[in-house]
Amino acid sequence: MRDSGKPAAPRSLVLLGIGVFLLVLAPLLTWYVTPRAKVAPVDVDETSVFTGTGSYFDVAALKTRERQKITLTQHVLGNVAASGRSGDAVWDVSTAVDTPGTLGKDVRKAFQWTTGRWVVDRRTNDPVHCCDEAPAGHDGDAYLKFPFDLQRRTYRWWDDTLGAAVPLRFAGTQQVGDYQGYRFTGSVPATRTGSRQVPGKLVGRPGQGQIQAEEWYADARMSVVADRRTGRILDVSLSPHKTLRAPGSPHTAVTLLHVDGLRFTPATRRAAQRLAAADNRQLALVGEVLPLGAGAAGGLLALSGLVPLVRAGRTDRRP
Repeated sequence: MRDSGKPAAPRSLVLLGIGVFLLVLAPLLTWYVTPRAKVAPVDVDETSVFTGTGSYFDVAALKTRERQKITLTQHVLGNVAASGRSGDAVWDVSTAVDTPGTLGKDVRKAFQWTTGRWVVDRRTNDPVHCCDEAPAGHDGDAYLKFPFDLQRRTYRWWDDTLGAAVPLRFAGTQQVGDYQGYRFTGSVPATRTGSRQVPGKLVGRPGQGQIQAEEWYADARMSVVADRRTGRILDVSLSPHKTLRAPGSPHTAVTLLHVDGLRFTPATRRAAQRLAAADNRQLALVGEVLPLGAGAAGGLLALSGLVPLVRAGRTDRRP
């Protein structure tokens, strides 16, 4: 009589081998692959728009314009070539502040336009000082994004206008559309940031011709909401206040820019939510769905291969 158990042995060994492989793969996906998937991208091309109502100094008219719409546009473009050479995330940043009279025109004619280069470690988000970073020596835990796996603690947020990092303290959670993020808040006290040459009469010194007036900057209310897992920024609200003072004076002579509540537009918030959701799905797939699937399938396949082998062994031992 033909032994029907023998043909099943090769299939059982194959099933057992595949099952063991999947059981080994599951923890590797969790402990090895997932941490390496948490890296800042190098090929970003994103534009964030902020709007608010405030005042600004009209240089042509030599007067402050009140209750004006102020628009800040920040474009971040990944420098793939520089990132490939250094292994870090190298992002070129263009930031334009526009008034109603400059919005929609050449960015070089904006009320204020700055460019820079942000270089960070792709995994830790720590600043890296290389690759023609600008400004040189930038510092802090966060700027264009926060680190992965946010904690309920204080982070140091780089402020381009201040030229230094500002502590942002954890202030609870906040809903942004259908998304819930960690909210961090802080402020910048009035700080001298530089000087500029202006007519003396502009700062209360009519007896002097041109004078090096002091530039001062403050931000009474800074609020940033970020996705907990990816560190992607979901919403930002700022209150920049830039002024001029006569040399050595404690009093403001001219308000250059003052916006209370310069915030992401609804379209920018929606775009941030979509990107955060896509990032989360990718990390969940690698760190949760695939490991669980591999573990469950591996267990079933290993069991399916092992049981027939055990039974065949028992049959072979029968007299």
